[in-house]
Amino acid sequence: MPNNALPCWIYKSLRQDEMYLYLAHEDGTDAVPPALLEHFGAPQLVMQLDLHPGRTLAREDVVEVMADLADRGYHLQMPPRIQADLYEGD
Repeated sequence: MPNNALPCWIYKSLRQDEMYLYLAHEDGTDAVPPALLEHFGAPQLVMQLDLHPGRTLAREDVVEVMADLADRGYHLQMPPRIQADLYEGD
C-alpha cells in the first residue's frame, strides 16, 4: 500500500441505481449534508478501499475522489446518464 493511501468506504443507495457515496470514515455519514442523505436513503456498505493516485476507479477520477474525501469527508458518484436513441422515422 502506498504511503499516500487514503482509506475509503463505499456505500450504495437503495433508492437510486448506480449512485454511490464514498466516505472518508466508516459510517461517516455525519459529513454528508442532511438533504443529500435523505435523497440517497439508507446507505448500504459495498466495500472498503485504500485510494491512491495510481488506483483506477471504474467511473470516477481517483484524485478528485481523494480531494473530496480530504476536503469534505465524502464524494457522491451519480448514476451514468442514459441517452436513449429514438427512432424518428424516415
